[in-house]
Amino acid sequence: MGKAVEHLVAEAVHALQRRDEPAFQHCADELTVHPSVTGTPAADRHLTMSLQRGVTDAWKRGWQPADLVRHAGRELGAEHAGLTTDMVAAELRAYSAVTLDEQWEQQLAALGAQVWWEHDDDHLREWSARRRIARPVTISCALELLHLLTVLPRLAPLGPLPGAARRTVRTPAHAVDQKMLGRVRALLAKAESTEFPEEAEALSSRAQELMTRHSIDHALLAADTGVTDGPGGRRLPVDNPYEAPKAVLLDVVASANRCRAIWHRELGFSAVLGFPSDLDAVELLYTSLLVQATTALVHAGSRQDRLGRSRTRTFRQSFLAAYASRIGERLQETNGEVVRQASAESGRDLLPVLAARDLVVDRAVETMFPKLKQHRMGSIRDGEGWAAGRAAADLASLTSHSEVTGLG
Repeated sequence: MGKAVEHLVAEAVHALQRRDEPAFQHCADELTVHPSVTGTPAADRHLTMSLQRGVTDAWKRGWQPADLVRHAGRELGAEHAGLTTDMVAAELRAYSAVTLDEQWEQQLAALGAQVWWEHDDDHLREWSARRRIARPVTISCALELLHLLTVLPRLAPLGPLPGAARRTVRTPAHAVDQKMLGRVRALLAKAESTEFPEEAEALSSRAQELMTRHSIDHALLAADTGVTDGPGGRRLPVDNPYEAPKAVLLDVVASANRCRAIWHRELGFSAVLGFPSDLDAVELLYTSLLVQATTALVHAGSRQDRLGRSRTRTFRQSFLAAYASRIGERLQETNGEVVRQASAESGRDLLPVLAARDLVVDRAVETMFPKLKQHRMGSIRDGEGWAAGRAAADLASLTSHSEVTGLG
């Protein structure tokens, strides 16, 4: 009976690879009504084990929990993302918490990934009941997810695999980092809540100054002691629509904070490399600016040409491109001034110290992405959108993280 189930699952996955819907549906139907053994359908046990093995293989291909769940939702749907979350929780319970990278632990908490069921053999049945999904849909969902896991592309690893991480003792420097981020978040939250653009801009500029000065402090400490934590990485979503200018926005924010962003357009994210405290700054700032840009676009409304045809998409594309361009200019202006002030206060030339830190990040990018190619963004097709985007960027505050809503 086990061999029959194994054969049906393999045939269903192959049918999806061939895009043979009738063959897939036949296998899914057979698995749905397959006899039970000791009260649990053999298909459920085999699918659950196969999915957990698929998750283990995903880690080896460079994927992380948040990446995997998001990819499943993006490619297949919300139910598949939910099932992925459960399989991630089931697979990672085998590892001691001290052997999981802190980023992974944070991602699991954000996903709400936990083992809520009693026995793995009964997971699919309990999952169906919990989500109020019919069994045929559950079996199809599991098969589609299994197929997705088998065709995942290999990604550059951004940290140690589960079981290989070694949790370091938190130092006073870590407490300083958290205190700084707390001050930044407070400034940005205040900037978001004010109705006065000038006040918001002043608060946001202060937040960027804090992040830049903190980065300089880290660079000086590393230069003086020779002790550095080394660059790391994380992946941030870059979603449709208008993903190209969003990727540019992330790139300019990363660059301003001494990081590098590598856009994976087909997967809907950018990998950002840099030193840990700088990565925190990038994530805070990018998410905030994207929220502000989205709000400004909604307020700008739709656009039509002289013949009454919609040009909303080109307007918004140009708006976001201009917004990213102007934000990049503003950030560089702020950082330049902070570096000049810090150099004067310390009585030393900081440019060589910062350049050495940039070189470390650049080498990490070259090592992880040896075949990296640069692409130019398309031409601007809407002058009004470009002007409106630059104006919005001038009023933007470098705000905190909120949920980004999509735009049509």
